[in-house]
Amino acid sequence: MRALVRRVLNAEVKVAGKTTGSINRGLLIYLGIAREDDANDLKWIVRKILGLRIFEDVNGRMNEAITPDSGILLVSQFTLFGNMRKGFRPSFNEAADSEMGKILYQHGLEVLRNQFPGHVAEGSFGADMKISATDDGPVTIWIDSKNTKY
Repeated sequence: MRALVRRVLNAEVKVAGKTTGSINRGLLIYLGIAREDDANDLKWIVRKILGLRIFEDVNGRMNEAITPDSGILLVSQFTLFGNMRKGFRPSFNEAADSEMGKILYQHGLEVLRNQFPGHVAEGSFGADMKISATDDGPVTIWIDSKNTKY
């Protein structure tokens, strides 16, 4: 499982011109789910995300985790598993199929809502989404449940 985490001042997802999810200050998380991922990968990713100390403390240092007055916007993105081993067209055969991906994505929303006391917003799984965000920093962190050494 892979998560691309962006610290944002605001973020919004629209599908067919209608807003499906939005947050003010917080985290915009793109979540990619691989074929071999399971609930343990999700549990690990959520623990890492909620513990990320990427918000500034009173001294201006990135030393604080997300607080309940912030929001999280979770967006499914299978293209995080695109690989370019051959040629120029990405292959997505490492990504989970849509049925399994949707189940784990929905479970991820549930886990976040149970563990994070702030607002958790969502994209629309499998839809053509238009996402707008204002980065804060910018601060962007890559998390991979199968590559925990960085």
